[in-house]
Amino acid sequence: MVRELGRQPYEPVWRAMQRFTDARDEQTPDELWLVEHDPVFTLGQAGKPEHVLAPGDIPVVQVDRGGQVTYHGPGQIVAYPLFDLPRMKVGVRDYVCKIEQAMIDTAGEWNIHAERKSGAPGVYVAGAKIGALGIRVRHGRTFHGLAFNVAMDLSPWHRINPCGYEGLQVATLSDLGGPSGLEQVKPVLLEKLAAQFGLDLQPETTLPDLSLAA
Repeated sequence: MVRELGRQPYEPVWRAMQRFTDARDEQTPDELWLVEHDPVFTLGQAGKPEHVLAPGDIPVVQVDRGGQVTYHGPGQIVAYPLFDLPRMKVGVRDYVCKIEQAMIDTAGEWNIHAERKSGAPGVYVAGAKIGALGIRVRHGRTFHGLAFNVAMDLSPWHRINPCGYEGLQVATLSDLGGPSGLEQVKPVLLEKLAAQFGLDLQPETTLPDLSLAA
């Protein structure tokens, strides 16, 4: 099922993903959460604080996903697949490839040629990163996920070394001739993710518990 969370601060959604993953069992249906986050820098398990150059008024949150530092903010679609990989018979490497391919195929809907980059997870257009990937797998169940830049202010990216790479260029779909509205891109991204994983994604109107209570 798909849950549209709207615009939310980062930490409550992260904590809700953890709770969902810890509480699920073999019968729990998989979910896919779509969200647009308030501005935040997140530092993954491989992240080095020195790659956060000048955060200013944007909070920095140390998180339990793989990868290094990235930025989330308005104008970016963040998708959190909460999948049971053994039940899907999908390995972690294949899972990563399928997520990247869904972003590549989404960009392709607007004739934008995106591609993988050897040794650097994510999706790139002419060397500039348009889609990021940071995942965590616990007991075969996934959380965290992907971030796809649609029409966002890119200036906060200059305050970090994105994904640990000094001077890495970042792109958005709208700057490359694609749409400027998230609502135009969401159904396409969902369609491409569903095709990659063989899913029938049904909408769920209730939100997860986004309280920060333990």
